[in-house]
Amino acid sequence: MGKITGFLEYERLEEGYAPVQVRLKNFNEFVVGLKTDEARIQGARCMDCGTPFCLNGCPVNNVIPDFNDLVYRDDWKRAFEVLDSTNSFPEFTGRICPAPCEAACTLNVNDDPVGIKSIEHAIIDRAWAEGWVVPRPAATQSGKTVAVVGSGPAGLAAAQQLARAGHAVTVFEKNDRLGGLLRYGIPDFKLDKSHIERRIEQMRAEGVEFRTGMLVGSLPEGSAVTNWAKASIGAEQLLAEFDAVLLAGGAEQSRDLPVPGRDLDGVHFAMEFLPQQNKVNAGDKLKKEGIAQIRADGKHVIVIGGGDTGSDCVGTSNRHGAKSVTQFELLPMPPEHENKPLVWPYWPIKLRTSSSHEEGCGREFAIATKEFLAGEGRDARKVKALKAVRVQWEGGRMVELPGSEQTLAADLVLLAMGFTSPMAATLEAFGVERDARGNALAHTEAEGGYATNAAKVFAAGDMRRGQSLVVWAIREGRQAARAVDEFLMGASDLPR
Repeated sequence: MGKITGFLEYERLEEGYAPVQVRLKNFNEFVVGLKTDEARIQGARCMDCGTPFCLNGCPVNNVIPDFNDLVYRDDWKRAFEVLDSTNSFPEFTGRICPAPCEAACTLNVNDDPVGIKSIEHAIIDRAWAEGWVVPRPAATQSGKTVAVVGSGPAGLAAAQQLARAGHAVTVFEKNDRLGGLLRYGIPDFKLDKSHIERRIEQMRAEGVEFRTGMLVGSLPEGSAVTNWAKASIGAEQLLAEFDAVLLAGGAEQSRDLPVPGRDLDGVHFAMEFLPQQNKVNAGDKLKKEGIAQIRADGKHVIVIGGGDTGSDCVGTSNRHGAKSVTQFELLPMPPEHENKPLVWPYWPIKLRTSSSHEEGCGREFAIATKEFLAGEGRDARKVKALKAVRVQWEGGRMVELPGSEQTLAADLVLLAMGFTSPMAATLEAFGVERDARGNALAHTEAEGGYATNAAKVFAAGDMRRGQSLVVWAIREGRQAARAVDEFLMGASDLPR
């Protein structure tokens, strides 16, 4: 695959970024993709390794050596066809996937891995530019109807596959725009929403119907889930109108931090903060909806949580013009470089510095928040600082270090500690059993085909497996589509 000696002749080439001082002035994408010749050289680095571990590292089972080889040979259209055969939305994964395939690359054993993600990015961008991405409506209709609840990557992937199998698919989305957490959980500077819009147009041309602002079931009072639903529809009605229902909502229940001062103004979930900016970028006027935008301008911002959502809060706060941004992580700082002989081909734990970190951010590891502190006088209900303590881990237990307490200025605190489960109200409305983590209890294809205990109700993506990556959501959506197709027709020609 690629050039036989390419991995010896060429070094890994990273995609470029616009300068920090330029990209902080807006919310535009700033990654500079590989040029044609650069992508071909990266494709040439793919080894004839015999056992391509990258395939197992990729949740959607992309046939990576094949499209690497085709790019190297300048056969871009066939490279797109190979990529499109396994991945419904390479423009999403080519931008926001952490690339577990690269961690599993055989070249990564003792060198820099092949730039698989950058090649994927280059292929799909060229495919759109050349007009190779076109609607593929079914030749015949099955007469069967399917409701897909949730328009995130799992729901969209499933809806597209089911429509191509000839079923009449309707996607229900509680928010005012489509895309789920792609739309309102990921900043525009990482994923411009035009990529979602053109996929939606393709799917409409393939026969998929979309209904936005439509909540399935009901939200519990006081729910922190971002929601702009204008109407609701009951589970009974969906089950009566459709031959199958696929639940594909995201894991939206944010993990809370119940410490003193949690109710102070200025302490917010990340998923209160991030969707608002995406709505503003889309031209929405929050004041018309009775919402005051959470802003970081001139504030000392502390982001609690060291993952991707926390990083997104960092990047957004810097674009607001925050006075300072600090990110907390409860765990110790991981090593800068993994022990490859020990962990390859698995996803390694190592220090990961995102583009948002590079834009300006203090990072604190092994630190826990004890209390949020209010100001004085007119600021008596506003957070102005927080009390933290250093911790260490002993036998899996967190132990506070005596004498390590400190107080840090904090005008805005963003809780980005992950998500606990999908919306329980939706699962309860359908009578779906849940696992110990609150996710829909539905087995994988080998064990039962994503079916829940409720008749003709299936679940996939975050709804079934919990908080995860966009690439896992796409995989589950595609596999669940095959399971639903088999349920409706007795057999399926959809890919596994």
